[in-house]
Amino acid sequence: MIVWINGAFGAGKSTTARELIELIPNSTLFDPDVIGGELAQLLPAKQLAEVTDIQDLRIWRRLVVDTAAALLAEVGGVLVVPATLLRQEYRDEIFGGLAARRIPVRHVLLAPAETILRERMARRETPDGEIRVRQWSYDRIEAYRTALADWLTTDAHPVDTSALSAYEAAVRIAEAVRTGAVEPCDIVQTPEPTGETVAAGVLLFDEDDRVLLVDPTYKAGWEFPGGVVEPGEAPARAGVREVAEETGIQLPELPGLLVIDWEAPAPPAYGGLRLLFDGGRLDGAEARRMILPGPELRGWRFVTEQEAAGLLPPVRYERLRSALRARERGAALYLEAGVAVG
Repeated sequence: MIVWINGAFGAGKSTTARELIELIPNSTLFDPDVIGGELAQLLPAKQLAEVTDIQDLRIWRRLVVDTAAALLAEVGGVLVVPATLLRQEYRDEIFGGLAARRIPVRHVLLAPAETILRERMARRETPDGEIRVRQWSYDRIEAYRTALADWLTTDAHPVDTSALSAYEAAVRIAEAVRTGAVEPCDIVQTPEPTGETVAAGVLLFDEDDRVLLVDPTYKAGWEFPGGVVEPGEAPARAGVREVAEETGIQLPELPGLLVIDWEAPAPPAYGGLRLLFDGGRLDGAEARRMILPGPELRGWRFVTEQEAAGLLPPVRYERLRSALRARERGAALYLEAGVAVG
C-alpha cells in the first residue's frame, strides 16, 4: 500500500515521512520531487516554460504512478510518499492510476494552524539562502486554503501538527494506519487495458438539447457516460449498464448508434473502437434524480456543443460533433481518429 502524506508546501511532509519509515515495518520512502528534478533536465526548456508548477505536466503525474507501482513491485511493503496535492483532478488522476494497479492509498494530511505554518516557513532553511524557495511556499498558501475548504479535509485523514514535532506526527500517522483509522481512498479501480478495447458511450440530452458530460475521478478530463465493453457483452447493453451505474438512470430501451470511431493507439494507450449511442432526452425530473457514485464520478453538467469544446480533448470533441450531426440526419457515421470516412 501507499501512505501519501499531503499538506501545504513547508508543512514538514518530507521530515515526517523520514520519521515514518522508521516506525512502519518494511516501508520505503518515495519522494516525487526526484521525478520533477529529472524532468527539469530532460524536457525542452520551451515546454518547461509553459507551466509554473511541474505537476501541471501530465508526464509528471504519469511517472509518479508508474514509478510508485514499479518501486512497490520491486521492494514490496509500504511506500511512504510525501507530496503536496492541492488540485483535486491531479489527486484523482494519480490515485486513480494507482487504484487501477490495485494499489490502495491511505491519504494523510498534515494540517497545522496557518499561523504555525507561516512561522515554520519563515524558519525553513533554503538552499544557498534562496529567498524564492520560501516565497514559493508563501505564494501557494491561498491554493492550500482553497483546497482545504473544498475537498482536502473530507478526502484525507487530517493530523493537526501545530504542537507536534515531526516524530510525534509520524507516531500519530503510524498508529492511524495500524488501527485502520486511515482507510484506503474510495476511488474506482479501473484495470489498465492490455490491448485494444471497445468502449460504449451514451449521449443524454436535457430539455434544451444540451448534452450530458461527466467528470471521472480516475482519469483527467470530461467524458460521456459509458465505459469499456466487457467480454461477451453487446456494446449497446454495455452503454445502458454504464449509464445506470454512473448516473442511476435506467434507460427504457437500447439506444440507437450514432458513431463508430476507431481510435489509433498512442502509447501507452492501446486505442480501439469507440461507439457513441443516442440515449435520448431526459426531462427535468430525471435530471434532478441523477446520482453520481463518489468513487467513480466527481461531477456532471449539461453543456452546449460550444461549451463542450472547452472541456473535451480534441478527438473526443470531434467525436461528439459527428454524433450530433448523425443525430440530426438520422444516420450513423464511421470515423477514424475523429474524422468521418466515406
